[in-house]
Amino acid sequence: MDRKRIHVIEDEADIATLIQYNLSVAGFDVTCSNTGEVGLDYIKNNDLDLILLDLMLPGIEGLEICRQFKSMPEKKHIPIIMVTARGAEGDIVRGLELGADDYVTKPFSPKVLVARVNTVLRRIGQAPSSDKDKMDFGDLVIHPKKHEVWIESGKVDLTRSEFQILQFLAEKPGWVFTRSQIVDAIRGDHYAVTDRTIDFQMVGLRKKLGDHSELIETVRGVGYRFRDL
Repeated sequence: MDRKRIHVIEDEADIATLIQYNLSVAGFDVTCSNTGEVGLDYIKNNDLDLILLDLMLPGIEGLEICRQFKSMPEKKHIPIIMVTARGAEGDIVRGLELGADDYVTKPFSPKVLVARVNTVLRRIGQAPSSDKDKMDFGDLVIHPKKHEVWIESGKVDLTRSEFQILQFLAEKPGWVFTRSQIVDAIRGDHYAVTDRTIDFQMVGLRKKLGDHSELIETVRGVGYRFRDL
């Protein structure tokens, strides 16, 4: 079996060495860059399976790297795990909005890091949960296998997380899901994220849905549901 290729963008040499060692022992092919500029150049010119991205970098900061990376049509499918200082919730929320797939906080356990990497790679490799070619809700059409959402004749540009949330709720119209259930469904069990993060994702999703935002209803004190038409 081919070794999965991971690129680490981390300016602290001791942390980069720790990450590279533990992921190499776990069976991954790991390369490192110590600045955002070098990292961007590397990922533009190499085939990768996953990127570990420190958010606090000299020069181009991590969030800007994430934004630029996710704007590359031929690269944006590659998952990103952010590495961030504990308590930087605003950066975490922003990174998830930009399309990052997961995050770990410093200081971190090497075992937890390896587990997060395996979980993200396993999730990305799975087939879509829905076997439907499309789900129609009036002018709103969801294509699970294509990971596309269309409203009338226009395509809606959603992040990976926003699409996963919308698909999860739309698969069971009328069902109410707590924030924790939504997190577990789209990220895996025990994903370390706050209720505020889910609410923030909902704000962004509703904004992009425009006049169709009322399809996602807030159930006060419980969570969210997709309106049963």
